[in-house]
Amino acid sequence: MNCTGAIREISSYIDGELEAAVRIELEEHLRECEGCAIIVKQTQLTVQIFCDDKPLDLPAEVRSRLHETLKRRLHKSK
Repeated sequence: MNCTGAIREISSYIDGELEAAVRIELEEHLRECEGCAIIVKQTQLTVQIFCDDKPLDLPAEVRSRLHETLKRRLHKSK
């Protein structure tokens, strides 16, 4: 699996909806690709924040760094 495929499967992975073979392939990729592993972790944290009944504002610096990192990672994977 490459980065584009990993990013495409993030939502299903977080929701626990991937077939076993795809989940295993994605987890192998995440062990080898720090960038995708970071994206998955940040996405999981984002889901946790927004699913809580008390929204949490990210500091502007953190929000900016997150957006820039995601843009770079997505641009690299194309």
